[in-house]
This record gives sequence, C-alpha cells and structure tokens, in this order.
Amino acid sequence: MTSVPDLVLGDDHTVFLDALSAVLTQHGFAVTVARSAAETIECLRRVKPDICLVDRHFAAEDSVEAIGNMIAASPRTKILVLSADPDTDGILRALRAGASGYLHKTQGVAVLTAAIDRVLRGEVVVSVPKATAARRSARADDAHRLASYLTDRERECLAMLVEGLDTAAMVAKLGVSRTTVRTHVQALLTKLGVHSRLEAASFAVRYRLLDADLTRDRPAPAAMRNRQARAGLRRAAVTPATGVTPATGSLGSLRPLGVIPATGSPRSLGHPGHWGHPGALGPAAR
Repeated sequence: MTSVPDLVLGDDHTVFLDALSAVLTQHGFAVTVARSAAETIECLRRVKPDICLVDRHFAAEDSVEAIGNMIAASPRTKILVLSADPDTDGILRALRAGASGYLHKTQGVAVLTAAIDRVLRGEVVVSVPKATAARRSARADDAHRLASYLTDRERECLAMLVEGLDTAAMVAKLGVSRTTVRTHVQALLTKLGVHSRLEAASFAVRYRLLDADLTRDRPAPAAMRNRQARAGLRRAAVTPATGVTPATGSLGSLRPLGVIPATGSPRSLGHPGHWGHPGALGPAAR
C-alpha cells in the first residue's frame, strides 16, 4: 500500500489556501494548512511532512528569511516556495537558504503537482515565466544608459564592488582616502539608481556593465555630447577662405549666422534649438 505524502501549505490568502488545499487533497496529499511563517514552522515541527509549500510573501514577512528555521524544524522536509513575482534575486536566495524549488503562482495545477513529484524525488525545480526579449532588451538599454554617466574612477569602484572588496581594500587599491572612496561609491549608487553596494554589484553583473568591449565603446553622456556638438558648430560656422558663415550644409535648419566681424569671432551662434540644457541632467551627468 502506497503511503500518502504529508504536505504543509503555508499562505496568508484564505481563498487561495482553501482552494489549493482542496486540490492537493484530491491529488492524494495529506494537507496541513498554516497562515503565517511562524505557524508554518510550528506545523513543520509537529507534522514532519514530506514537503512544504510556502508563499514567498506572507502579510509582513519574506518567507525566504524563514527557510533556515523551517529546515531546522524538520530537516527531512523539502521546501517549495510559491510566489507571484519572478524575482531572480529571490530565487537565488531561496535556493541558497536550502529550498528545493521555486514556483510561480501563475502555473497550473498540473505543473504544480509535477513540480512536487520532482522535488520529492530529490530534484531542484525552478519554474517562473520568462521576461520577453523586448522587455529584457529595454531593461539592458536603460542599464547601459545609466552606466554611461559613470566616471572612470566610479567604474573602477564598481568593478571592486563586483569583486567583493570593502572600503578598506578599495582605499588600499586606489591609494585615496576613505572619504573619497565613499564619495565615489555614493555617486555610482545614485547614478545607477540602486540603494546598496550589493545591489550595485548585482546590477553590474546582470547587465554586463563592466565587459571590456562595452566599457570601451560606451556612449558619451548626453551633457558631453551637447558640448561636443556646440563646439563642432562653432568650428563649422567659419569658412577660413572667405570669413563668411555658410548658410547651408550639414547644419540643416540653422539660420545663416552673418558675416564674421574683423576681430575674427562670430557675432552670435543664436539659440541651438531643442538640444536642451545640460543643467537639466543634474550634477551626476556633468
């Protein structure tokens, strides 16, 4: 006679909990329900089930943080995390904490029961929806646009964060003060739109911000491009042979700028049009 697998189901959404509990019971599991991370741990300690399905986000808790305590309460139990969000960092944290799988809640019952069977056989299962190619490309483009505003020294600091160096090691490697290192690090965090050194390192690795070819060919920041464009216009505005400002050519829609005065400096370049003002980009871009 085949034994019925014991299963603890932890989730704080009552409708979901009741519905999934009924479905799993119909599929041959002996289900015990829990409505918080603490209650889940207590059920694990008491029941010692074969597998535990736990919601990633309880009301005010991240169940990934509790996986270690769940395993300590019942070392033989396999932990399968259920989540409504395909968070890559969350998946890695859950697996590192000892979970046997991570499953997105949009998957059907057949996928769930198959995942449970695989986990019970000792496999590690991850099943989350993949981002579309267009969405991945847009995110990568945004990441590289933000990284283009980093100075060379800020890029050095970012590379050291990826290596896992702390402030003291960065000071020794760069030969500067702790205050200078912290200033560079804070600047790169602000420019990349992240909140911690770990997040900056993860961001850099995920979008390959430090690859040699991308670093070498990175675009100039917008403020620099604007300054270069205006400098080019000033050079193009004078024809040395005649001293007359050309009215046509690659400048397109710009108006004729008049005759060069005797001093050799143009009267005025006029308004550059819709290039924008570099000050609008904020100090991080200048």
